[in-house]
Amino acid sequence: MSVLILIDHSDGLVKKSSLEALTYGAKLAAQLGTSAEGLLLGTVNDELASLGKYGVSKIHQVANESLNQLDTQVYAKAIADAVSASGANVLVLSHNQTGKAVAARVAARLKAGVVTGACALPDTSNGFIVKKMVFSGKAFANVQILSPIKVISLSPNSFTTIAGEGTATVSPLQINIDAAKVKITAVNKISGEVPLTEADIVVSGGRGLKGPENWGILLDLAKELGAATACSRPVGDAHWRPHHEHVGQTGVQVAPNLYIAIGISGAIQHLAGVNRSKIIVVINKDPEAPFFKAADYGIVGDAFEVLPQFTEAIKKMKASA
Repeated sequence: MSVLILIDHSDGLVKKSSLEALTYGAKLAAQLGTSAEGLLLGTVNDELASLGKYGVSKIHQVANESLNQLDTQVYAKAIADAVSASGANVLVLSHNQTGKAVAARVAARLKAGVVTGACALPDTSNGFIVKKMVFSGKAFANVQILSPIKVISLSPNSFTTIAGEGTATVSPLQINIDAAKVKITAVNKISGEVPLTEADIVVSGGRGLKGPENWGILLDLAKELGAATACSRPVGDAHWRPHHEHVGQTGVQVAPNLYIAIGISGAIQHLAGVNRSKIIVVINKDPEAPFFKAADYGIVGDAFEVLPQFTEAIKKMKASA
């Protein structure tokens, strides 16, 4: 018996969301009185043993370079086989692109109950009950898993990463890897930007900025904050900004520590994609904008006046730090 945590990676680096999953899995293992172990499919440049500081005692590595590219069918079988080989009864993975693609497939192979998008540690006082968000974050559901093997995908940025001391033992895991059924002919990646799904701070703009020629004031603020940039759907549809920056129910769903919305009214579809943000700041000259109802902090004012002052204040704060 153990808790097995999938360590997701990209470009040779372990993803931030996987560190959250490791911490979550280690806490769950302590709660269940068992060990926490990691699973890495493929190869990375990071020092795997150092991941022991997040609470795992052992890391199983299937060092097959073909696994550096996600093929959902191959991944699902490999993960299910690893769960069986390690004797784990709980699998934890991040509810990111990889987790969304493979969690249900793995659960089907293992005949396991699955909860996707968990946001808290399970209640094990009377069974195994997992809390998750439903209805685009407007409510919570408590789901009981009755199967012997359990699969949980953790909603990104819903569990604080805790690094302590310690190292993990890295052991090769020998399992059969199927030949990929999907051939990747090219990979086009956005470079030089903070990935939206991994960003701690997101600065987002809407139609209130009036046109793409005015985006410089938003980019200046994002640069000072080390933030990722995003936009509302109308902005993406109008080609003011690239579509990969569109956040919302039909775009990228984000959960940063800080989300700054500038000139965005706050339609329900947009809120559905950002309401897991820990702090929301809204800047809008319309005091009746719906977004203010969801905001933790709000500034009623013209973005063209507020943003330069905001950016200058950040610069002064950084200079005096």
